[in-house]
Amino acid sequence: MLSPLIIRSAVGGSRGITRSTAELQIYSCYLSNLAKDTRQVMAMDASHATKFPPHEGPVLSVVDMHTGGEPLRIILSGYPEVMGDSVLAKRRYVREKLDHLRKILMFEPRGHYDMYGALIVQSEIDEADLGVLFMHNQGYSTMCGHAVIALGRFAVDYGLVKSPVSPETQVNIHCPCGLVKAFVKYSNGKTGCVRFHSVPAFAFRTDVMVAIPGHGDVAVDISYGGAYYAFVSAERFGLDVRTSRTRDLVDIATAVTNAIKSQVQLHHPDSPDLAFLYGTILTDGKDAFSEEPTANVCVFADAQVDRSPTGSGVTARIALQYHKGLIQLGQSRAFQSGATGSLFTGKAVQESRCGDFKAVVVEVAGHAHYTGTSSLVQESDDNLSCGFLLK
Repeated sequence: MLSPLIIRSAVGGSRGITRSTAELQIYSCYLSNLAKDTRQVMAMDASHATKFPPHEGPVLSVVDMHTGGEPLRIILSGYPEVMGDSVLAKRRYVREKLDHLRKILMFEPRGHYDMYGALIVQSEIDEADLGVLFMHNQGYSTMCGHAVIALGRFAVDYGLVKSPVSPETQVNIHCPCGLVKAFVKYSNGKTGCVRFHSVPAFAFRTDVMVAIPGHGDVAVDISYGGAYYAFVSAERFGLDVRTSRTRDLVDIATAVTNAIKSQVQLHHPDSPDLAFLYGTILTDGKDAFSEEPTANVCVFADAQVDRSPTGSGVTARIALQYHKGLIQLGQSRAFQSGATGSLFTGKAVQESRCGDFKAVVVEVAGHAHYTGTSSLVQESDDNLSCGFLLK
C-alpha cells in the first residue's frame, strides 16, 4: 500500500492526460487498500474489545487524565467494596486493608514514582455527587486540587451528574478533608475548564524557625488548604523554582519537610486524621499581589514532584497571603508550575472559620485533559507484579 507521502509525490507532476490517468489509477488503488486495511483493523478491534490477556484476579479498569501535567489515574472498577461509615473512615480502611492495590496501580511497571490516583467511593453526605480517596507513592492524601479539577470533568462526562447544565455544571465532591464544590464549564455536550471552592483554608503558623541540616535555622510558613504544606522561598537555599535542577529542589524540600515533622506539632480542629504535613512548596518569593504569575514547586508524600501548580497548595498559599494582608477578597492571581509552566488561577472568595482559625474559602481554576484508558492485570508467576519503585 502506498503511503500518503508517496501519493503526494505520485500526483505532484503534470505530464498531460496519460500521466493524470495513471495518477488516478494509483490513487484509486491506494483508497481501495486503505478501506481494506480499515475494515481489517475494525474487525480485529471488535473481536478483541472484551478480551483480556492471561491473568489471575480482578481486572483494574482505569481512566487516565492530567491536570497541568500532573497525572490522575481514576479507578473505574476492580476494587473490592471499601468499608467505613465516612470518607475518612474509608481512607483508613484502604490504608489498612487494601494498600496492595494502591501499589499495583501507582508503582511500576503500571505506574511510576510520581503517579497519582483517585478511587471513587460512596459518600455519607447527601449533597455529594461522589466521594473520593486520593492515593500516591506513599499513601493517601486528604485533598488534591488537580484531581478535583479532573474529577469535575470526569463526573460530567461519565454520567455521575445526571443532568448537566450550561454554562456550568456543579459537581459536589466529598474529599477526606470535606465537601469541595467544583464548577465545570459545559456547552454543547462538551466539558471544559473547571474551578472549585475549597474547604476553609487557613494559615497555621508563620515564620516558624526550624533547624535544617546544612542551612541552619530557617523561617517557614505552614498553611492548610485541605492538607498542610510548608512554604519557603527557594532563594533562601540559592535555588530557583523555574531553572534549578529538579533533584536539587526535591532534596531541599524533603529536608524542610523532615525538619518540620520532627520539630513542629500540627493539629486540626476537625480531625486528627488531617493533622499531618503533606509536603513542602518552594516558591519564587513573590507573595505580594501582582498581575504577573508567581511560580512554585510542590514536593509531597515520599519526595513526589507535582507537575501542576498544586491545587490544594494554591489554596493554602492564597490563605497564607490573605492572612498576611498581601491579597484581598476577589483578587485573582495566576500560579505557575516551576516544573512544567502550567497555570492555575486562585482567589479568596469568602471569609470563614475552621475551629479557632480565621479562614477563607478559596477558588482555584484550571484545565484537565484525558490521556487514555487501561485495563490492568496481574499474572501469578510475575515476581514484579505487585509493584516497585526506583528512587
